[in-house]
Amino acid sequence: MPKHAHSPTLTKHHKIALAGVATLGAAALAFSAVPSSAETIASGTPQTAAKVAYGTEQVKDVTGKVTDQLALQNVKVEAIAAKKKPASAHQRHVAHAKKVHAAHVAHVKKAHTAHVKHVHAAHVKHVAAVKKAAAKRAAQQAASRSAQRPQIQQVAAKTYANNLDGWIRQSLDIMHSKGIPGSYNGLYRNIMRESSGNPNAINNWDINAINGIPSKGLLQVIPPTFATYHVAGTSWNIYDPVANITAACNYAAHRYGSMDNVNSAY
Repeated sequence: MPKHAHSPTLTKHHKIALAGVATLGAAALAFSAVPSSAETIASGTPQTAAKVAYGTEQVKDVTGKVTDQLALQNVKVEAIAAKKKPASAHQRHVAHAKKVHAAHVAHVKKAHTAHVKHVHAAHVKHVAAVKKAAAKRAAQQAASRSAQRPQIQQVAAKTYANNLDGWIRQSLDIMHSKGIPGSYNGLYRNIMRESSGNPNAINNWDINAINGIPSKGLLQVIPPTFATYHVAGTSWNIYDPVANITAACNYAAHRYGSMDNVNSAY
């Protein structure tokens, strides 16, 4: 058998095993070389003990095989030991780096998810606030238009005829805006009694005329009374129908509670 280029290092146990194997090989060769007792008795002649030559080839072969087996076992043992060996610094660094990277990826993913949820919630809240503000603004504008529309319609639609009916109605609207009591029937009744509906009527024969302050207009008001109870927003002309009616009703309200309570000269 060819010699090995590199023989593995043998331990104390390996050396003992090799020695035992060599001894057993030598004994086997010696035993085969000695003739048996049966052959000696059969021949009847003593046999001279032959010199035994111990060859070394078989021992060498056995030694080589055992050495190979032990070397193989040693390689296996070293491989198992290498597996059980603690990881090198590089391996530990790589494992740690992988762990850190995985933790970083998980953290970034979690942070991104939280950020997306936050942005979405803020967007939804902003949209709701914008819609609410728009709805409120629209409601306010609608209410403002509704409040303005009747006033505009009232001003545009409210017209009065230039006659007794129109004068009474216009005067009543002014009276109601100023809190002066009176009704259409009460005004009409007293006007017809005092002037028969003539806005230029004047009394030149009663005590007021004698005193130089004759009664004038639809409700026969003397100038001092007209000036005292004149209602703002009406003409200062005592013969103006609306101004005359309104001032007379204001006077009657202060003295009688309302023009409706007047049934004679007042």
